[in-house]
Amino acid sequence: MAFKAKDPGDIAIGLINKAIDQKNPEHTLQSLLLPAAKLRNVKPDNVYHYQDVLFNAKSEKMKSDKSQVLLHQEIQAGIDYANLDVVKVSKGAATVATINKCLENEDKENLVKVLQSAYSEANQMIPLHAHGYYKVLLEAQKQKSYGVTTEGAWIKLTLRDIYNYYYHTETGVGTWVYPENYGEKLSWLSEREIKDLIVKITEGYLLDELWSSGEKMLDDFNTTPLMARVKEEFKNRKAFLSDHEPEVIKIQSVWRGYTERKKFSERKNFFARNVSFIIKIQSWYRMIVARRRYISRKLHFKQHIEEIVKLQSYIRAFRARVDYKTLVNDKNPPLPVLYKFLYLLDQSDLDLQEELERTRLREQVVTKIRANQQLEKDLNLMDIKIGLLVKNRITLQDVISHRKKMNKKKRQELLLLSGNEKQGIKSLSKEKRKKLEAYQQLFYLLQTNPAYLAKLIFQMPQNKSTKFMDTVIFTLYNYASNQREEYLLLKLFKTALEEEIKSKVDQVQEIVTGNPTVIKMVVSFNRGARGQNSLRQLLAPVVKEIIDDKSLVINTSPVDVYKAWVNQLEMQTGEASKLPYDVTTEQALAHPEVKSKLEASVQNLRRVTDKVLDSIFSSLDLIPYGMRYIAKVLKNSLHKKFPDATEDELLKIVGNLLYYRYMNPAIVAPDGFDIIDMTAGGQIHPDQRRNLGSVAKVLQHAASNKMFEGENDHLSSMNSYLSETYEKFRNFFQEACDVPEPEDQFNVDEYTDMVTVSKPIIYISTEEIINTHSLLLEHQDAIASEKDDPLNELLEGLGEVPDVESFLGEGAVDPNDPNKENTQNQLLKTEISLSLTSKYDLKGEDIDLKYLMIMTKRLVLDVIRTQTGTSLAEILQTPATPEQELKHSLEMENRAILDSKTPEEMKNNQAMFEDSQLPLEQKKRKIQRNLRILEQNGLVSSENKYQEVINEIAKDIRNQRMYLQTRKAELVKLQQTLNALNSKSAFFEDQINYYDTYIKTCLDNLTGKNTRRSIKLTGKEAASRYKKAKPVRYTASKLHDKGVLLEIEDLQTNQFKNVVFDIVPTEEVGHFEVRAKFRGVEMEKVPLDIQDLLQMQYEGVAVMKMFDRAKVNVNLLIFLLNKKFYVK
Repeated sequence: MAFKAKDPGDIAIGLINKAIDQKNPEHTLQSLLLPAAKLRNVKPDNVYHYQDVLFNAKSEKMKSDKSQVLLHQEIQAGIDYANLDVVKVSKGAATVATINKCLENEDKENLVKVLQSAYSEANQMIPLHAHGYYKVLLEAQKQKSYGVTTEGAWIKLTLRDIYNYYYHTETGVGTWVYPENYGEKLSWLSEREIKDLIVKITEGYLLDELWSSGEKMLDDFNTTPLMARVKEEFKNRKAFLSDHEPEVIKIQSVWRGYTERKKFSERKNFFARNVSFIIKIQSWYRMIVARRRYISRKLHFKQHIEEIVKLQSYIRAFRARVDYKTLVNDKNPPLPVLYKFLYLLDQSDLDLQEELERTRLREQVVTKIRANQQLEKDLNLMDIKIGLLVKNRITLQDVISHRKKMNKKKRQELLLLSGNEKQGIKSLSKEKRKKLEAYQQLFYLLQTNPAYLAKLIFQMPQNKSTKFMDTVIFTLYNYASNQREEYLLLKLFKTALEEEIKSKVDQVQEIVTGNPTVIKMVVSFNRGARGQNSLRQLLAPVVKEIIDDKSLVINTSPVDVYKAWVNQLEMQTGEASKLPYDVTTEQALAHPEVKSKLEASVQNLRRVTDKVLDSIFSSLDLIPYGMRYIAKVLKNSLHKKFPDATEDELLKIVGNLLYYRYMNPAIVAPDGFDIIDMTAGGQIHPDQRRNLGSVAKVLQHAASNKMFEGENDHLSSMNSYLSETYEKFRNFFQEACDVPEPEDQFNVDEYTDMVTVSKPIIYISTEEIINTHSLLLEHQDAIASEKDDPLNELLEGLGEVPDVESFLGEGAVDPNDPNKENTQNQLLKTEISLSLTSKYDLKGEDIDLKYLMIMTKRLVLDVIRTQTGTSLAEILQTPATPEQELKHSLEMENRAILDSKTPEEMKNNQAMFEDSQLPLEQKKRKIQRNLRILEQNGLVSSENKYQEVINEIAKDIRNQRMYLQTRKAELVKLQQTLNALNSKSAFFEDQINYYDTYIKTCLDNLTGKNTRRSIKLTGKEAASRYKKAKPVRYTASKLHDKGVLLEIEDLQTNQFKNVVFDIVPTEEVGHFEVRAKFRGVEMEKVPLDIQDLLQMQYEGVAVMKMFDRAKVNVNLLIFLLNKKFYVK
């Protein structure tokens, strides 16, 4: 039908229809772009697709409607559909290109992402099998590209089976017109192929899941066409297989058999036809692989030489650790492992030097300790004498005399020590040698059996036992200078403490309120030279910090704070304060200023106390093991005797030992315990000492869980702090008691001395030997009540207590020496060394067997160093070769050379030396004889090839390693101790120099007017002045009236007039002779020393006895002597 134009829009629609019919895209585009057409979204680039879409739309309309014209709405709809087609097909083409490129680049991760984002079919992909999808698509692409030699760069996409879209994969440009140079990308998968493969793979995986999971999985699938198809296929297949199960099984088995036989037959025939080629190929291949591996390995080694060396060392170390763990942990370590560690038992020149060095250092340490102790005593006495010089009018000459004695003491001791030893106890005579050995055996018995000394301590008065402990006991154990002696000293402490608690403690609190002898001895020892360094490390930093803090003010006394405040007000105003100076605590606390200052002090106190606590709690390992072990013994012994005592009560007692007795004095007086370094004459300021005392007071209350109350009620605000701190102290004390037994700590037992190379040596003075001998005889019945006690036998062999001359030899003291007594006193301080040995080490069957085992082990060591085998029995049964005999002989010669360098006290006994010189075969025969004896006594067994001996040697190796480590540590510790002792000695020398300066100043300040008669300016002047002094005479009644004489036993007061006392000055300054006469008959003479009287006055002794009958007032007697014999 003809189209008649009515308006411009209709004309435009007509032109469009005409252009569509002409199939001319350019004309169609021009008509579509006419303004009168009023069409939207017309894009020139899509003109060809507009032409196709509109033409097909018009053709379809003509089939159903006779109208030949597309209306405006239909044209607009065609344009919109065409635009959507362009977007869809462009995206699809780009997706196909991306997927194929991912396959070519083997980019699996991006491939899966692209598939899931592009295709609806991919939404049903199973993520678990992403790799499977990738493999199938990759294989499909490879199959499609197989045989393709040339291909273009275009891919074609067909839209709704009508429109073809061509996409150039390299430029990314698409067109709806067939390209002139069109060449299809034949090796790439098309969009349809990709989608079909995804669906196929998904169906396969779903079927597999269904077959593996069963019908239960059917309900879990979403209802989609794919799922429905898979379910249907699964059900049908399952029903079919179920109906024909026997046939299916038979077919499967036949098929498997057929395929395997076919493969095998084909492979076999192939090999048979090509045997020579196969052999050649294999040999060449092996050669190439081996060569390549060798070259690669060689190159690798060159490139990583440092790493290889480290790795090899690590492997060797690992193997060594494994072997050592076997040696340490296995109950029966094998002999081949034992071989690898025999060298640890060797004694080298270095070992010998270290043993000698340790012996030398121990001697120096012990000697230095004793010298410092004596020097400290002399200095203390010097302090007293200088004080008495000022206060009690003692003569300056006495002070100078004591100083000269101190200077001469060292020279005298050296002269005594360098005397003729051939005349003393160490002289080369049978009698003296026997006496020396007897003393060595006696002190060995006392050292190793703590029961004797423990009993002896409690047999003596406390003042005497304290001196005995401070001198003899610590000397006997060499001040615990090595592990053996520390072990033995701790055993003594333990035995004595248990005995004291058992016999002398009736209530738990007596340990705190009393002064137990053993506790005092333990604390004194661990705060002395042996443990001083530990206490210094524990407290020195924090104590020094408190002392150095000049701004720190801690004053918790309200009265003192009040007085300081009043003084401050007066100094600020320049006027006397109207406030009273003397007030009570309550009155002082009534002032806000006092409260404020007190609160500030409390805050400072808490802050500083926390620092001290942190130092203590973080330094548990610094507390000496001996202190911690005795704390453990104390706690256990008290719990055993008082089972009803609570844990808190026991821990408070432990705290009393560890804190109050051990640490607290060092905090209060750090200068007195060498916690801090002080210069000669230097002192701690009173404010600093008050600060330390306040901290110590809080710590003492906290450690004992004692609150502030009563007179300290103003500090009650700190009670909660005390409670919290006590809980920390409680845990600290519990941890402190958690220590192993000494046997485990020091690896020492009763047989240690039998296997130790060097004998124990002590350095003891002649006086200590004589005093110990005397005390043992005095208390023999109490400490060795049994007749067959070894101590009784040794004391009987020693006989009576020798005097100093018989001990050191005749001629040691000149009988004509006017100072014979002083010389003897100096000789008593002469030190000698005793090499301790046991007289009873081979008594008793058990010890005999132990000794036999030791001898056997030494012989076995000599044998297995030369001859190897898998077991000891095998080595003993295999004859030695001449080469092994020669090797053994050379080793024994080297050992003899080493033994010749060993000091006498460190050598083995003669029996061991003789056995070591036997030939190899004779040693093996002797080992076999010893093993038979040991087997009869059940110590070894031939059934396990004498593994017990190997186990004992392994134990010795472990102990030897620990011994070497301990020895090195002991050498370091001894050197540190010696350095500390030298520092202390230097301090004492500085103190002596300080005293010298003071005395010199006193001498320089003397004048003739105020010089007392007894001060010697020159020898002649002193002698002339001294001759003028005349005796004085008093009757007893006159002295009684003066208050000097208090009473005379068995004599009435009215008879005192018949008693006359003459006080006669002697030639020695300060010495007098008192003569008593009754009715003109001279009765007795008593020497009197002014220094002794002043010493008694210093010690608070008010009354003394003279002539064993007369009681005299010491103070008035000193006054009388000063008045009569000193010029005023």
